[in-house]
Amino acid sequence: MGNSGLKQHIETAQKTGVLKLSPGKLNQFPPGFNQLEGCLRTLDLSDNKFVVLPPEISRFMQLRHLNLSKNKLSKLPDSIGALTKLETFNSSENALTVVPRTFSNLINLKQVMLSNNQLKQFPTVFCGLKHLDLLDLSENSIDKIPREIANLYVTELNLNRNEIASISSEIANCPRLKILRLEENCLTIGAIPPKILTDSKVATLTLDGNLFETKELANVDGYDAYMERFTAVKKKLY
Repeated sequence: MGNSGLKQHIETAQKTGVLKLSPGKLNQFPPGFNQLEGCLRTLDLSDNKFVVLPPEISRFMQLRHLNLSKNKLSKLPDSIGALTKLETFNSSENALTVVPRTFSNLINLKQVMLSNNQLKQFPTVFCGLKHLDLLDLSENSIDKIPREIANLYVTELNLNRNEIASISSEIANCPRLKILRLEENCLTIGAIPPKILTDSKVATLTLDGNLFETKELANVDGYDAYMERFTAVKKKLY
């Protein structure tokens, strides 16, 4: 995209509050970008060449939607915590190893997509965000679900294709968790806390591709209680 094309995109964004610069070869904010500080609500920088997200992102405090997927980001600036109106954040298909603690400031987050990165630890920074509905951490290298999970408010948690071998029983205390995806991990049948089946709100639990046959779940205490929830959800859908 040439300079004239960028200028036109920025002029349009001043009117609409929406800026999409994808795909492209950007590795820094384009000229004139700071003109959008007070009006930009949606920013799509996906499929570019960003290695570092400039800390100046903090100036765009009206942002509701930020898409950074398919770049080359290995970390995010702490200043991202200033974007307190952010509702959706997508940084899938990057090289992130950690998530800044300042994400705990983003109290309006509803959806976070961090699939296909290099996270090794479950990012507990998202615990306590009461409006968060979806957290997608699939295709990372997370090896366990810690006890802090009890304070995660999501309704859907996607941990497919990680390296999870251990799950804290505190996951049963997640106040709103209904869909838990754990396909293609390193779980044995003994690593599944029975409390997920007996005492949680989880009504959809996917476990294909672990170190046991999925049908073995039927032998775990509480399976009948889980199936009651599962069946009740299915009835509502149909």
